[in-house]
Amino acid sequence: MRFADTNVLLYAISRDPKESAKAARANEILSSREIGLSAQVLQEFYVQATRETRTDRLTQEQAAALVDTFRRFPIQETTVSIVVSAMATQQRFAISYWDAAILEAARALGCQVVLSEDLNDGQDYAGVRVENPFGDC
Repeated sequence: MRFADTNVLLYAISRDPKESAKAARANEILSSREIGLSAQVLQEFYVQATRETRTDRLTQEQAAALVDTFRRFPIQETTVSIVVSAMATQQRFAISYWDAAILEAARALGCQVVLSEDLNDGQDYAGVRVENPFGDC
């Protein structure tokens, strides 16, 4: 199972013609049954998809309906254990807490790969490797 970062979900709903290749790739990823998410990813998706400055902004109802459909995937809850682990990962790798929390949620779900364009493509974070699925888009 692979873990999808928030940008995968956001590209999946993009209507920007410049992001059409990324949107197609994101929807291909989400058609897989072997994807894990976290409560953090769902929160970030909802906030970013409905923000007023987004040109292809969703209504709150549309975003909530999508979050509900994303619940078909395994979802890692945010726990105290993940928070503590994320703090240690943040320090160890000098990354943001939020990126560290993504890595730790993936680890808790048993995912060895995080699909993200926000972290270093190919880097291994103590057994969780990052792949940028949009590198060729």
